[in-house]
Amino acid sequence: MNSTKKIICLTPVYNDWESFSILLRHIETQYQSLPNYTVDVIAINDGSDDEFNADFKSALAVEIVSLKSNVGHQRAIAIGLQYINAEKRDFDFVVVLDSDGEDRPEHIPELVAKCQNSSSKKIIFAQRKKRQESAGFKIGYFFYRYSFFMLTGQKINFGNFSCIPGTLLQRVVLQDNLWNHYSGSIIQSRTPFDKLFLDRGKRYAGQSKMRFTNLVLHGLSSMSVYFDTLSVRILKLSLLGILVCLLSVGVVLYVKLFTDASIPGWASNLILIIFTIILQLFSVTLIVLLMQLSARKNVKSPSDTIYKDFIESRIQIQ
Repeated sequence: MNSTKKIICLTPVYNDWESFSILLRHIETQYQSLPNYTVDVIAINDGSDDEFNADFKSALAVEIVSLKSNVGHQRAIAIGLQYINAEKRDFDFVVVLDSDGEDRPEHIPELVAKCQNSSSKKIIFAQRKKRQESAGFKIGYFFYRYSFFMLTGQKINFGNFSCIPGTLLQRVVLQDNLWNHYSGSIIQSRTPFDKLFLDRGKRYAGQSKMRFTNLVLHGLSSMSVYFDTLSVRILKLSLLGILVCLLSVGVVLYVKLFTDASIPGWASNLILIIFTIILQLFSVTLIVLLMQLSARKNVKSPSDTIYKDFIESRIQIQ
């Protein structure tokens, strides 16, 4: 007979307690179909203006960890993972999911099963087969994925919904880039992971808090994880641009000196414009390299206790 496994579901919440309550009911229903598992839920209250209904009853062990201020979705996840790693014991898996229903709790058993099939040596991410967002969002997401690949050389086609084996959690929480972007930090750190194709669900209630500005910042955060790679690619592109500019100067001088096609005054103006472009490319390259060198000289030991500075209170709801 298989021993009972413990799952901790981690979800960040910001002014969306109605959806969170529905999520708890769905997890509770799903938990009843998992006789060999126990499920606890930890919600990171990311500086919400309102409070969760303390009279809510659930068969699950629910804990609300409130932060001192709003730190954003990705940092809330980082705090939650460090909190679980430092203060929870005897758990087998951590499932990271959003509280709004788009990450369907019905898929938790599939993520956990695939995680177990890998002998708990890989993080399993949900890769979306079908998305429920608007056409505008899908177009923006396509360009985000394409830009991410062009700038970093890596493909990112999954989000936060994932199952982390307890044996890998310590490795995850020590990643500095975890505070910028959870899934991006896993790719960048070369932590073993795999993907499982799952459909995205529909939002339980209310409107999404993710606006265009938030989406852009989210995309930039994921790319910032690859600052080393970005620096090298920017250097290559800048050098290529400078080379093209120098060749252009050569072409302009050749036309002016050795052909009859030159028009008085245009060659000197064009050369001046090209040299201005060269100067700008050189300046951008120099700034990026100086930033990279500055980042590399600031060496600090990894810490898995930073989360303590952000937590204001903890409430157990049974």
